[in-house]
Amino acid sequence: MAQGPWQESQDASQPAPGGPRQVQARGAVAGATAVADAPQTHNQFQLLRQRRFAPYFVVQALGAFNDNVFRQAIIGLLAVMVAAGAMDGATRGIYTQLAPAIFILPYFLFSATAGQIAEKLEKARLIRITTAMEIGIMTLAAAGFLLGSMPVLLVALFATGLQSTLFGPVKYSILPNVLRPEELTGGNGLVEMGTSIAILLGMLFGGLILALAGDQGALVAGLAVIGLAILGNVVSRMIPPVPAAAPGLRIAWNPIPESLKVWRLTRKQLAVRNSVLGVSWFWFTGTLLTGNLPVYAETHLGGTPTLYVFALAVFSVGVGVGSLLCEKLSARTVEIGLVPMGAFGMSACIAHLALAPAIPGTGLDVRGFISQPGAWRIVGDLAGIGLFSGFFVVPLFALIQSRVPRGELSRAIAGMNIQNAVFIVLAAVGGVALQQLLDWSIPQLFLALSIASIAVALYIFTIVPEFAMRFLSWLLVRTLYRLRVHGVERHVPDEGPALIVCNHVSYMDALILAATIPRPVRFVMYHRIFNIPVMRWIFRTAKAIPIAGAREDPALMKRAFDAVDAALEAGEIVGIFPEGKLTRDGEIAAFKSGVERILRRASDAGRPVPVVPMALKGMWHSMWSHNDSRMGRMRVPRRFRAHVEVVAGAPVEGRAATAEGLERQVRQLRGDAA
Repeated sequence: MAQGPWQESQDASQPAPGGPRQVQARGAVAGATAVADAPQTHNQFQLLRQRRFAPYFVVQALGAFNDNVFRQAIIGLLAVMVAAGAMDGATRGIYTQLAPAIFILPYFLFSATAGQIAEKLEKARLIRITTAMEIGIMTLAAAGFLLGSMPVLLVALFATGLQSTLFGPVKYSILPNVLRPEELTGGNGLVEMGTSIAILLGMLFGGLILALAGDQGALVAGLAVIGLAILGNVVSRMIPPVPAAAPGLRIAWNPIPESLKVWRLTRKQLAVRNSVLGVSWFWFTGTLLTGNLPVYAETHLGGTPTLYVFALAVFSVGVGVGSLLCEKLSARTVEIGLVPMGAFGMSACIAHLALAPAIPGTGLDVRGFISQPGAWRIVGDLAGIGLFSGFFVVPLFALIQSRVPRGELSRAIAGMNIQNAVFIVLAAVGGVALQQLLDWSIPQLFLALSIASIAVALYIFTIVPEFAMRFLSWLLVRTLYRLRVHGVERHVPDEGPALIVCNHVSYMDALILAATIPRPVRFVMYHRIFNIPVMRWIFRTAKAIPIAGAREDPALMKRAFDAVDAALEAGEIVGIFPEGKLTRDGEIAAFKSGVERILRRASDAGRPVPVVPMALKGMWHSMWSHNDSRMGRMRVPRRFRAHVEVVAGAPVEGRAATAEGLERQVRQLRGDAA
């Protein structure tokens, strides 16, 4: 009888050299006791009730809110000064153009230093320092408002940019320390939602202060920004300690070489490099859209300044909703398959907006605008741009946080912030240049942006096919099945190597498991399944490991075992189907001894690997099992959108695991639900 792919062969390979690796227990993220002691969450909104996340969320939202209150209050003060004759229109224009440049300049000068500081210091302490800085900065700003001094306000604005630069790296690098891998997407969604809504409300509040407070506007604006800064500092003191990622790091202060160093950290991994490019393009798109929205609302929508605020609100709410939906759509994994959908959806909505006919009339308020033909199309486009932007950017942040080593994450985010600042400047300058030099209209500018967005997306997804592969697999799994998951978050380790063993029912098994496990999994599969057309591209891109039986292809079998051992040594998760083939009758076949060979080889090298038994339930009567004939699989499946369960059991210590024992556990997990 021919040996299956997992049958032990006579020429067992010798253990590969390698030092011991610490196996990370579930929830014990390196150096982060906040995660180890955190309660399980099954809904991103539950994070808002937990101390490990809620104070941080409030602090970052208050910071974004206060920044925009301050900046809009400056714009309001300029309008008051022009109306009072204290400043002419030309001077106002100079200050209006100078202010954004002053705010963004610190990102170029100090991001590298900020990244190093965020790596070296305990993160909660650094947040308290930056919020204390904000109190001093806003006190200076209040003096500028009371004195009506634009130079003082511009100095305060530069200091605000510096404070934001220092806070930026810790804002995102803290999340992997306080959230589990399955919470990263939801946590990032909340942060992006909070930031988007805080920016919108800050702009509204800051713009109304001087208008509603009358002669006391300067005083009210000053007190408001100071009060918000104090509130942020008070809340920051509730953030639990988060250990420094690299306390021994020696800070280098020269900004130019250090900026290049932190930027290079974003380019060490291809997927991270292109994720950073995607985030920067998100900022480019947002800058070009929101920067031209006031004029677009007036010239193309026939609106007043109130209509611009409405359009901005629709876009911002869309971003917030899209960000929040990411966790639901990704099933609590870092699902970068959402990124292509977000990219092309965003581009399509921008193009649709660019081609929308102008709304007739002038001076329309929101009610007057809504009553016009074609208005709801524009509202839908703005909401769609925001919605798909959330799908686009949230998984990118989660991927960066999950793939960059903890000791480099703050500096990598600092490098990303430098690149973001470059893209923001390019968007602002490029938009003005195209309109002034080529006499482009804003709809033409939006159409060009849509085309450029598609080009950038195609570049990213061509260079890193993992994005497109994950999108295709996500689409297949979510279209064909309704998944229920039990025990995966509790039993699959957050870090370090692990071996997943599961029953094998259908050709879709690997994709279903990949869709439910928060970390990337290297699946080992029979080479004939690996080489199925179309699926082959998905499996190869996912770095699946093809295997054959010892008598069928001994060389391929040896290469497979070597690849499995190398993946485990590198701290990856490997998934295997120890039956060696798809079930022909819906029952679980005997597990072959190859699983013991994998575990023995790792143990002999001094790095034992935990084994997580898993079971698929309900797949036998779904599509692509041997319950259907080959011709039967070509028709519409008898159970389209079948209910499928994925169940994980408690990990087994590698030295104690046997093929027979693991088979017994998988049978118990599956029960009678074939």
